[in-house]
Amino acid sequence: MIQLYNSMTGKKEPFKPLEEGKVKMYVCGPTVYNYIHIGNARPAIVFDTVRRYFTYRGYDVKYVSNFTDVDDKIIRTANELGEDYHALTKRFIDAYHADTGALNVQKADIHPLVTETMDDIIAFIEVLVEKGNAYASSGDVYFRTRSFKDYGQLSQQSIDELRSGARIEVGEKKEDPLDFVLWKAAKPGEPAWTSPWGEGRPGWHIECSAMAKKYLGDTIDIHAGGQDLKFPHHENEIAQSEACNSQKFANYWMHNGFLNIENEKMSKSLGNFLTVHEAIQAVDPMVLRFFMLSVQYRHPINYSRELIDQAANGLARIRESVANVEHRLAMTANLGTANEKWLKRIEEIKQHFITSMDDDFNTANAVTDLFDLSKEANLYLGEDQVATEVLEQFLAVFQELSTVLGVTLTVDKGLLDEEVEQLIRDRDTARKERDFARADAIRDQLRDQGILLEDTAQGMRWKRG
Repeated sequence: MIQLYNSMTGKKEPFKPLEEGKVKMYVCGPTVYNYIHIGNARPAIVFDTVRRYFTYRGYDVKYVSNFTDVDDKIIRTANELGEDYHALTKRFIDAYHADTGALNVQKADIHPLVTETMDDIIAFIEVLVEKGNAYASSGDVYFRTRSFKDYGQLSQQSIDELRSGARIEVGEKKEDPLDFVLWKAAKPGEPAWTSPWGEGRPGWHIECSAMAKKYLGDTIDIHAGGQDLKFPHHENEIAQSEACNSQKFANYWMHNGFLNIENEKMSKSLGNFLTVHEAIQAVDPMVLRFFMLSVQYRHPINYSRELIDQAANGLARIRESVANVEHRLAMTANLGTANEKWLKRIEEIKQHFITSMDDDFNTANAVTDLFDLSKEANLYLGEDQVATEVLEQFLAVFQELSTVLGVTLTVDKGLLDEEVEQLIRDRDTARKERDFARADAIRDQLRDQGILLEDTAQGMRWKRG
């Protein structure tokens, strides 16, 4: 049974879906005014992996992740660039899909936009006003935070503690400093929509509540996002959703830990701000994903060149094992009956992988299981005789586990070039004929083209350097 850590209760709990065999999952998406940074990549990768694992275990997952496509930062950036805000957000939504696609993050079933959900947001706020949980003030609408008795439960803060640090900003007309905005009156030149309270646009927190309700219902199984969203964003979502719907909003809350750069908080002022768009120009996207999954999702993770290099080397070792098994399978006929010992060992590793992932999606242990499978494959290839059935089972389980983690282990077959293969055959012929000058010349020609030759126990192999 899958156990997951519920941020609301602070403990691991057995996962029990609202509907047998189905998962309703909402993950907070980005505000699209720039390329996402690698801190944003972590929840994208983590919760994509969670979704993949639920699917692997037989669940039908409905996965919703929004785009905030109108807010202060978007309007300010569009004005600075002299660009229409719709064009700006479309450009960076496309960039998001390209960058996360390179990381093998699957698109959500639904990627709702704020600008396309405006009627639902307004209707949601109207219910809160009718119930007395919200009030209009000079064109703005605020949520009465004290009207929700459990406010602060997710972030484990009392209402009095929160009150001591709350302030009313210039221009705000709140009843209470704790109240938060649901609808903002339009300022001159800003995009605006017609509402019962005048021209304006929604506050940030109300968007996700309205979208989750529209696409998943009043109560959902899992709401997820980065740890930085726990307060105030998720706290406010809970308050307004449960006040509106008179039902529990989410049964499970999941939050991934922070990402630091070289043991420091990522910040533009520190000069260590790194976008995914930049990172994947220098690092194999699969290495970046493999690195992110090498640490359990709730723990903080440190991004550094050294750790990325370690991840690259580790992934390369696993890929090399897969390539060696593929090569041996292509070169070897079935030499006999499969040794049950090896089939049993492969199955044990697979079951341990499932145990690892059942335990709050512990990808760190799951990655170790991949290394164990690689080690066993290498040992098997050292046997005097191998069997097709065992080789095929190694490849099947490599594929099965790596698909769950979303990490590609096989080399793109498109890299194989007939001309390179022919040159390698010519070189082999030259060596057999003891024409070492020609063999060396071909080797140098291949090297100049970035082709590296390797003599392995499975025969000559090549790769691009």
